[in-house]
Amino acid sequence: MILVSVAIACIVSCGTANKIDIIENKVLVPSPIKYDGVESLLKRMTLDEKIGQMNQYSGFWNATGPTPKDGDAAQKYKNLKSGLVGSMLNVRGVEQVRKIQKIAVEETRLGIPLIFGFDVIHGYSTISPIPLAESASWDMDAIKLSSKIAAMEAAASGLNWTFAPMVDISRDARWGRVMEGAGEDPYLGSKIAEARVKGLQGDNLSDPLTIAACAKHFAGYGFAEGGREYNTTVISGDILHNIVLPPFKACVDAGVATFMNGFNQMNGIPVTGHAKLQRKILKGHWEYDGMIVSDWGSIGEMKVHGYAANEKDAGLKAILAGSDMDMESYVYEKYLKTLVEEGKVDVELIDDAARRILNLKHELGLFEDPYKYCDVEREARVIGSNEIILATRNMARKSVVLLKNKNRGLPIKANKSVAVIGPLVSDKNSPLGSWRIAGKDNSAISVEEGLSKYKAVDWTFLQGVQLTTEPTHFVLETKINENNRTGILEAVAKAKEVDQVIMVLGEHGYQSGEARSRTKLNFPGLQQELLEAVHAVNPNIILIVMSGRPLDLSWADEHIPTIVQAWQLGTESGNALAEIIMGEYNPSGKLPMSFPRSVGQMPLYYNCKSTGRPTQEENPDVVFWSHYIDEENSALYPFGHGESFTTFTYNDLKVSNTSSGFIVTIQLTNTGNMAGEEITQLYIRDISASITRPIKELKGFEKNMLQPDESKIITFTLTDKELGFYDNEGNYHVEDGMFDIMVGGSSEKVLKATAERITVDMTP
Repeated sequence: MILVSVAIACIVSCGTANKIDIIENKVLVPSPIKYDGVESLLKRMTLDEKIGQMNQYSGFWNATGPTPKDGDAAQKYKNLKSGLVGSMLNVRGVEQVRKIQKIAVEETRLGIPLIFGFDVIHGYSTISPIPLAESASWDMDAIKLSSKIAAMEAAASGLNWTFAPMVDISRDARWGRVMEGAGEDPYLGSKIAEARVKGLQGDNLSDPLTIAACAKHFAGYGFAEGGREYNTTVISGDILHNIVLPPFKACVDAGVATFMNGFNQMNGIPVTGHAKLQRKILKGHWEYDGMIVSDWGSIGEMKVHGYAANEKDAGLKAILAGSDMDMESYVYEKYLKTLVEEGKVDVELIDDAARRILNLKHELGLFEDPYKYCDVEREARVIGSNEIILATRNMARKSVVLLKNKNRGLPIKANKSVAVIGPLVSDKNSPLGSWRIAGKDNSAISVEEGLSKYKAVDWTFLQGVQLTTEPTHFVLETKINENNRTGILEAVAKAKEVDQVIMVLGEHGYQSGEARSRTKLNFPGLQQELLEAVHAVNPNIILIVMSGRPLDLSWADEHIPTIVQAWQLGTESGNALAEIIMGEYNPSGKLPMSFPRSVGQMPLYYNCKSTGRPTQEENPDVVFWSHYIDEENSALYPFGHGESFTTFTYNDLKVSNTSSGFIVTIQLTNTGNMAGEEITQLYIRDISASITRPIKELKGFEKNMLQPDESKIITFTLTDKELGFYDNEGNYHVEDGMFDIMVGGSSEKVLKATAERITVDMTP
C-alpha cells in the first residue's frame, strides 16, 4: 500500500566507519559493547548502573555545542558519562541523538545505549489530525497508517520511543486532553488503541522505521474531577474494569512496549504509587512484561499529593508499586541505592526494573546497532515526503464530521459569491493542534489557501475579529481577544453582498491539550458576537468548527443550516476541508464524543445507566424524575452521530441465537444520489444483570462504501466477549437473560430487537 516504497528506500546504512553487512534489508553494525544477552549484562552491572537505567533526563544541553561546565547540566553530563542514565527525552534530530548516544556507548564502562523518547502525539514533522479527530474516522486502517507515518518520521529523526497513545477514556469535554484520546467509549477506544500501537511499532521493533509505543496514563486520568487538569479521580470498581481499563488491556494484547502512569490520584492513591494497578493488575494479572515510566516528575509529586512524607518516601512507594523509570523527578537517582542498602527495597525489584528497560533496548536492536536511528540520508528522505503528505490529507478528510446539512448548503455550487469569515480562515498555526512540538510553526495549509485553488467560486476572505491578542506558545496561557471588535463591521457589510457565507470559528490549537481545561465550552472571545452579527444580515451560513473538544453549539444548531466539525486537522487542514466544501470528498466521520447542549451537562456520555426514575410521568408538570429543570438530558449531537452528502436507510434487523450469543443482520441502503461511506454501529443492552448495565453499549461497527441505490447485508456476531461484563472486583461475568440489540447510524438512530441469551450445553 502507500509508503511501502518509502519504507524500502529508507532502509539505509548508519554511516559508521565499521564494515556494514546488509542481510535481508537489515543493517548490521558490529556493536562496540560486549553484549551476550540481557541476563549476562545484568550480572556485570553495579547497583548504581542498574539504577541509572531507571533514570530519564530531558535534554539539558545542545550536544553540538560546548560541554556543560557547571551547575545542574554539568552534573547531569557527569552522570551520563558515568553510565547513570537510561533514557533521554526531548532530544531529537540525527546529529543531536548521535552525539549523545556516542557518549553513552563509547565513554561509559558498559557502553549501554540510551533510549530516546519524545511526545509524538499526532504526527512528528508532518502533523496529523489530533487523535480525537482521527477517532471520528472510525477507520482503523487509516489510524494505523497515520501512526505508522508518525513513527517513520520520528525514527528517521533519531527517536525510538514515543509517549503515545493516550488511551484514557473521558466523558468530560472540559478536560483539555480529550483532544489526545479516542473519546468516551471503551469499545471504540480499545480498537483505536490497538491500531495505534500496531501502527507505531509495526511487526518488529528492531525495524529502524518503527518506534516503541507507550500506553498512558495508567489509569483513570480522563475522569479528573470537574474536568480540571491533574485533578483527583474517584472511580468505582465497575467503572474501572468496564470503562477505564479495557483500552489499556487492548494495548497489552497488541504488544505495547511501554506504559506510563499519571499525575492523578485514584481513590486516594496517586497512580504512580498504585501497587494494585501496576503490580497486581498490569504486571500480575495481565502478565505484562514491558516497562512502566512515570509521567514528568510524578514520583516526586506524590509528596505534594500528601501520599509520601518526602522524596525518599516517594521513591520507596513508587518502586514498590511497580514504576520502573523515573522521568525528571531525580528521586530514583538520589534515594534508591540508600533504600536498597537500608533493606527497604529488595534488589530484585531493581533488577526487575532494569531488566525490563534493557529488554526494550534489546527489542529495539540498540545493542546490535546503537546508531541505527542516526542516518542523515534517511532523515532527509522520509520527513515530509510526498507519500506522507498525501496520506495525512486522506486522514484529515476522514476525520471531518458533518453535523448537519439542512437545505444542502454543502457542497458549494460553482459561480457563487462566497464570503469566508472568521479568525481561523487564514490561520496556519492553530490547525496544527496542541501536541506538535516537532512541527514547524505556521506550516498548516489554511482554509483560505485550500479554497483559493477553486476558481469557479468568487471568494472573499476576511478575519472578522482577532482570536488571540499575543503570540501563542505551548507552555504559556493563550490570551484571547475579548474587546477588540475591529473587523466585525467589514465582515457584516461583505456578508450582505454575497450569496453564501462560510464562517470558520473555534478554539485556538493551544486552547486544548494538557493543562487547557475550560469551564465554558462556547466559542472563545468575540466569535459568537461575530457569528450572530453576520447571521442577522445573511443566514445562509456554513459553519466550520475547529476545536480540540466538543463545544456547545446550541445557538448554532438552532440558527445555522450547515455545521461541519473540523477539529484541528494538522498540516493538510485547508486542503482536506476545501475538498469537502467543494464536494470532491463525501464526509463520513462519526462523533467519538457526545456534544452538549450546555456545559452544565458535563460529564456527558451516551452509555449511561438508567435511574429508577428515567422518564417523566404522564403529567408533564410532575418534577419527580431524573432531569434538569432548564435543559434536556440528551446530547445536542450524540455519540456516533455524523451525516453525509448522501442518505442511508436501515431495514430488516434480524437476530438469531447461537450456542452462547447472537448473530445480527441488517440491510443498509444508500438512498441518495452520491456514493458515500456509512459507519454502521451495533449496540446492546443487558436488560437485567447482577450489576446494572448501561442503557446502550457499543459492541461492533463496520464501515462500508456504497454507490447510489446499492444495498448490503451487514452481519455482526455477539459472543461472550461482547455480552459479558466485569464486576467491582474485576471478575468477568456472562449471564443469561434478555438483551436489546440495536443497530443504526448513531447511538440514537437505531433499529431495535430483543432476544434472550440462553446458554446451550454443547457437550455430547
